[in-house]
Amino acid sequence: MAPLSEKPIVAATDLSVRYGAFRVLHEVSVAVRRSEIRVILGASGCGKTTLLKTLVGLLKPSSGSVRLFDVEIGEQDDPETIAVLKKAGVLFQGGALLGSLTVEENVALPLEMHTSLPPRLIKEIVAYKLSQVRLTGSGPLYPAELSGGMRKRAALARALAHDPPLLFCDEPSAGLDPITAAGLDRLLLDLRRTLGITIVVVTHELRSIETIADNISFLQDGSVLFDGALADAAKLTYGPVHDFFTRTEPPPPAGSGGQGYGFIVERDP
Repeated sequence: MAPLSEKPIVAATDLSVRYGAFRVLHEVSVAVRRSEIRVILGASGCGKTTLLKTLVGLLKPSSGSVRLFDVEIGEQDDPETIAVLKKAGVLFQGGALLGSLTVEENVALPLEMHTSLPPRLIKEIVAYKLSQVRLTGSGPLYPAELSGGMRKRAALARALAHDPPLLFCDEPSAGLDPITAAGLDRLLLDLRRTLGITIVVVTHELRSIETIADNISFLQDGSVLFDGALADAAKLTYGPVHDFFTRTEPPPPAGSGGQGYGFIVERDP
């Protein structure tokens, strides 16, 4: 991983995000360094995916800033923002493959849209990317003809088509059986080892977190409750982070009617 003196690849500072009157993220700060695998986690509804969407420019924060490669993310049509976002690949939760295109056509799409490479070279790149994610020979198939794990790997190949130094993954193991999920975890580790890529993963899958994470950002009620090394989080002996990793149901707070930790959105008065 990069030395602490090096500027982070991803830097979110005091991010707040609202959906109308509801505050979903509150003054969230996260720094991710080169070649790190950072996992953003927390209970369902804590703001994980909202944070990811804000980091990749799909949502505009109500306050705070996001910098990728030391460039602040601005409006979607800002040339500097467009240029820096091209340095990031995104693996969406459902894969988001286009069903009317074959696997190889899906993987080729970002190269056709954002480069002037000749078709023969694009075809060679696509074949190589599919081999990287262990899908050699699957190019002519359509997404509907693939298993869930194969669709995730095809979507990963598309996210890596233009060799981004930064990869965002939203719930990569969601809906996969444990063996397939473990294979995807190993693939992410292999990509980091061979390419030196920086990876930000949103997930609540404990096995995946324990397998791939260098550092974690634990969200609760839209705020960062813990930010640091996975090994340090594992040493905690009480509190929501400890409860999450030990699958312990927390005691209900006074007057809660039996509910434990949950997601609380705030409405403006």
